[in-house]
Amino acid sequence: MAIRFFSDGVSFQLRNKRKTAQWLQTVIAGEGKKTGTLSYVFVSDAQILQLNRQFLNHHYYTDIITFDETAAESDTISGEMYISIDTVLTNAEIYQTTFDNELFRVIVHGVLHLCGYNDRTEQEQALMRKMEDNSLQLL
Repeated sequence: MAIRFFSDGVSFQLRNKRKTAQWLQTVIAGEGKKTGTLSYVFVSDAQILQLNRQFLNHHYYTDIITFDETAAESDTISGEMYISIDTVLTNAEIYQTTFDNELFRVIVHGVLHLCGYNDRTEQEQALMRKMEDNSLQLL
């Protein structure tokens, strides 16, 4: 079990990595799952766009891309999550919240995807937002 945080091509460094990892483990356990290997990579808009095009054939910016590496039929979640620091900053301004609040919302969003939540439909988006809010209250 390991939760790791990296920066690639951006000067951003996450503060309180240990506290963040403990919080994520609490969220994961609350979903009845176990923590496997989770890697968060903080990148730029240019990098997230390249990943989005290369792996998802999407031609737009996004705040997070989650690659699920959980073994089939396993309750231990694993994955790689790429977060655009540029988009998180832009979204914090758009949604009139702090950078940290938006960053932690995006961080937990990736874990919630690995726990089985989706956000394709309006109903799924509403449930995802509720789960994000509940998770942020644990931080």
